Amino acid sequence: MEPIIKISVVICTYNRAAYIAAALESLVQQTFNKNWFEVIVVNNNSTDNTEQICKKFIADHSQYAFYFLNETQQGASFARNTGANLAKGSLLCFMDDDAIADPDYLEKIVDFFEIHSDAGGLGGRIIPKYIPAEPKWMSYYVASLVGNFDYSNNICVFQQGKYPLESNMIIRTADFKAIGGFNKNLPGVVGTMRIGGEGKDFFYRLQALGKKIYYHPGIIVHHVVEVNKLTKKYMYRVASGIGRGERRRVLAISRWAYVKKLIEYCFKLGAAFILAIQYTLQGNPAKAWPVIQFRIDALKGLLIK
Repeated sequence: MEPIIKISVVICTYNRAAYIAAALESLVQQTFNKNWFEVIVVNNNSTDNTEQICKKFIADHSQYAFYFLNETQQGASFARNTGANLAKGSLLCFMDDDAIADPDYLEKIVDFFEIHSDAGGLGGRIIPKYIPAEPKWMSYYVASLVGNFDYSNNICVFQQGKYPLESNMIIRTADFKAIGGFNKNLPGVVGTMRIGGEGKDFFYRLQALGKKIYYHPGIIVHHVVEVNKLTKKYMYRVASGIGRGERRRVLAISRWAYVKKLIEYCFKLGAAFILAIQYTLQGNPAKAWPVIQFRIDALKGLLIK
């Protein structure tokens, strides 16, 4: 009798040859029974040797249910949907290709859903692993751009309008199918442009079905952040991508929804100036301007078609 797969981990990857093996190794090292989970790696047009590394890793760990496939339509939403469509598990876990899961990661996820029968979705903590060290200008308000996420010290239900980040999110497979997966109009990174918000849109639709989305601070992944890549150009792409994605998402609702979002972004820009003054007065001037720049870049993404 074939073992029952309880959870499927989907990892979409793009040019992560330096880190994908560590991500996969962290899943090999899980305390969870290897016969109860599978890992589906979806290569999204990598131009480095990511494919060779993945295939070698899978061949070297043939006792595990690890699979590799290609998705040529560029964008994380396409890749995640492709992986999810092949999943056998009753739970779908989405993890980034440069993340490292704690050893009890899958065990805690499955235990949580078995206890919380009302849970439709789940998010966990994401801890940045800065290489070589956290930059002086990094702050709580900018860290979300590099994947830092710590919603609560306790297990709780996300408030309306709050949701997990994409690199550590779990959903019941049945609910994934019910909402139609990720919105292909919000693909993520496409070439040099980012059209973000796919996770936000995903969980908003799940909440609209009346599903509860929980946060669990003990379900942890460590997300690699190469500090030398955090250039102004990179930070602009991420921040403006948030605004660009919001533009698409809210315009699909109504013109008035877009106007309200524009007002919200202007308010947040004003709040950023206040935060910058506070950081300066507290003796942390290096943290001041990045907070403002984040909101300016996001606003640009919202405004520019």
